[in-house]
Amino acid sequence: MLRVILLQLAATIVTGLVAWLVGGSPALWSALLGGLCCVVPNSLFALRLFASAQRGGANPMSFFIGEFIKIALTVALLGAIGWLYHGLNWLALIAGFIVALKSYIILLFRH
Repeated sequence: MLRVILLQLAATIVTGLVAWLVGGSPALWSALLGGLCCVVPNSLFALRLFASAQRGGANPMSFFIGEFIKIALTVALLGAIGWLYHGLNWLALIAGFIVALKSYIILLFRH
């Protein structure tokens, strides 16, 4: 799971740099924040599953509760960014989010 989180973080940084080259500083921050809206909840979910597994095994209910919390946190972060960041570049935000969300596909084609 740590590899997926690190890959998502790397993909977020690369997307931010590309957005910076295309749209300047507001696009850089928007893409980074969009990617972090995916990376942060996934990191917390992975940490919760790891802790649950170390305590004697994760049960399905714990998984579904963690997934619900992950989705709620993602929506809350996206909403907070949209509300608080007035120089937001929506295209860069969505691009950063989607690239981070789908970056695990790189690991599937690695072997």
